[in-house]
Amino acid sequence: MADLYLKNLESERRQLWATCRLKGLKRDTPERLRIAEIDRLLAEHRAKKPQPPVEREEG
Repeated sequence: MADLYLKNLESERRQLWATCRLKGLKRDTPERLRIAEIDRLLAEHRAKKPQPPVEREEG
């Protein structure tokens, strides 16, 4: 099943990065601070998500 929270965060991050690159915004702007916040939220969300066990064949 798709993780909509994760998709929404990634979409917002891409949109903000496009705006920052287009306008040449500096690091202390609200857009860049939001990108940093989204990065933190993404990392926390991915850390909570359990990884499925990897099955490997012997041989």
